[in-house]
Amino acid sequence: MVSLLVYFRWNWVGLLTFLDENGLWILHLLKEEMDKNKVCVAFELAFPSYGLSFVSMALYNQINKSSANILIIYGVKEYTLDFMEFIEQYLIKGKVCILNSQWELPMRRRSLRRGSFHVPLAFSQHHPDVSGFTDFVKAVNPSTYPEDFFLARLWFLSFNCSESESDCVTWQNCPRHASLDWLPGHIFDMTMSGDSYNIYNAVYALAQALHEMLLHQTEVQTIENWKETVPSPAQLHPFLKNTQFQNPAGDQVILDDKRKLEAEYDIVNIWNFPQGLDLKVKIGKFSPFALHDHQLSLSEDLVEWPIETTEPVHSVCSESCGPGFRKSLQEGKAVCCFDCTPCTENEMANRTDMEQCVKCPDHQYANTQRTQCLLRAASFLAYGEPLGMALACMALGLSTLTAAVLGVFVKHHNTPIVKANNQALSYTLLFSLIFCFLCSLLFIGCPNTVTCILQQTTFGVVFTVAVSAVLAKTVTVVLAFKITSPGRRMRWLLVSGAPNFIIPICTLIQVTLCGIWLGTSPPFIDTDIHSEHGHFIILCNKGSLTAFYCALGYLGSLALASFTVAFLARNLPDTFNEAKFLTFSMLVFCSVWLTFLPVYHSAKGKVMVAVEVFSILASSAGLLGCIFVPKCYIILIRPDINCVHGFRDRKCSGKIKPS
Repeated sequence: MVSLLVYFRWNWVGLLTFLDENGLWILHLLKEEMDKNKVCVAFELAFPSYGLSFVSMALYNQINKSSANILIIYGVKEYTLDFMEFIEQYLIKGKVCILNSQWELPMRRRSLRRGSFHVPLAFSQHHPDVSGFTDFVKAVNPSTYPEDFFLARLWFLSFNCSESESDCVTWQNCPRHASLDWLPGHIFDMTMSGDSYNIYNAVYALAQALHEMLLHQTEVQTIENWKETVPSPAQLHPFLKNTQFQNPAGDQVILDDKRKLEAEYDIVNIWNFPQGLDLKVKIGKFSPFALHDHQLSLSEDLVEWPIETTEPVHSVCSESCGPGFRKSLQEGKAVCCFDCTPCTENEMANRTDMEQCVKCPDHQYANTQRTQCLLRAASFLAYGEPLGMALACMALGLSTLTAAVLGVFVKHHNTPIVKANNQALSYTLLFSLIFCFLCSLLFIGCPNTVTCILQQTTFGVVFTVAVSAVLAKTVTVVLAFKITSPGRRMRWLLVSGAPNFIIPICTLIQVTLCGIWLGTSPPFIDTDIHSEHGHFIILCNKGSLTAFYCALGYLGSLALASFTVAFLARNLPDTFNEAKFLTFSMLVFCSVWLTFLPVYHSAKGKVMVAVEVFSILASSAGLLGCIFVPKCYIILIRPDINCVHGFRDRKCSGKIKPS
């Protein structure tokens, strides 16, 4: 029965049994087998074999209100017939009734309404043909067995026999040579039923056991004592329960419970179309001797399904979850009742009714339908894409512009504005800015081990040189305007060029930090599979975040120091005083990197790399623009004020002092 449920994918079933020893025994075994095959019980009803009218309404409501369209009815033939009539009377429609035995169709059913229950499927024990049985049935008539009242009544109803005045059947009024094989198959079946075959085997088993008992008694007793002994059922029982033989039909018969043979079953469908046909059709077979997946053989096209339906009846608690979904059990309900939950990101389900979604490997991703895993495409901030190309062009353009500014300063190195701003520090700052712009190119393109190591270390060192050069220029300006008295002991610091030592000292500290970084946890190639759908991003992992933030923090402290010193010296009098420009440049520099930190942490994948590149270019451009653009304007556009007499004519206060 369970194999039939599995075949048609019926997992929501009602169980109906009778309150007898057989019904209660089979109910436990049936539910156990259903659990193994994930078939759920929608409801189970066990009722007495008598008095169905007392439970009629409860039974009617239970069956009709349930979504289960499959009813397994287990009971002896007599009880089952009464129950099927009860089902017809109460018009329980659209149900498939699976019966444990092939049941006969009595004459009285002709008056009942047809078609109220749709599909009866019955299991009958399969057995070979018994030789001579059909000929025996053909020869049976009431004159042969005059004591058989049921045979006489069947003859009377089937062959239109008339009654005599004495209420006795007048057999002479019946058709001559009438035989049971004249009757249609749906009224009288000429073949041996499963119950008849069991009786057939029981008779042979009893004869075999009696024969064995008599042989045993002849061996242990004398003939005289045997004649005085009358066999009793108690004496017969030990021989009967150990009986094993082969019947005339060729079947093995074993009455030992421990060695009971599995039976084969025919699956029978009752055809009732056209109306009243009631034809029993064998549609399949169940054999326990076949392989596990081939025990049930079925001709599905022979099944007479409900009227106007050509497909099997549907009976499930919840519809199947298609690909891309997993089953989520409903709390407090059977395992067959579930909701369909979509698979989460990067998980897939490629079959129906999957318990769990399968996570895709790191090199793959789930498609939008969550039905399969696809290979990820490699992605990085490439030169060929618009963002990478724009950043690379900006880096090259700004580095070229910085080189042009350096050329302007070298060409006009004898002018007052160049001399007044310490040529060596200006050249150092311009050279460092060129490398600042160019180091951003290390972040663009496919990362490798070398570029990953050079990215952060080169960035840290060249920016340290640039910021320390700005700090040296700022200190030089302060010394030039604050230490002007000849008697001051600090005057020698300006004359000796001590501020120039700020650059190597600050750079050495940054190089030491970078060396510790590379020695403990250097940057390495990494992949990011979460930032961009369908791609895995190749990028450089910074290794030790502590070391990265130490290098960045040291650079920020230098910038803050430069900003503070320049801010204090912003109001010093002199035409060539660049303290204001230095203050504004460091303000831009600090603003860029303070903005960088939150944006960098919120960005992912290629955008994170682009944010760092843009911050490098923006901060470097801020230094270039704020410090050198005003000077280039005077050198190239206003050369008339780039001379000593020009300053005097404008009544500039202070003196030009080399710094």
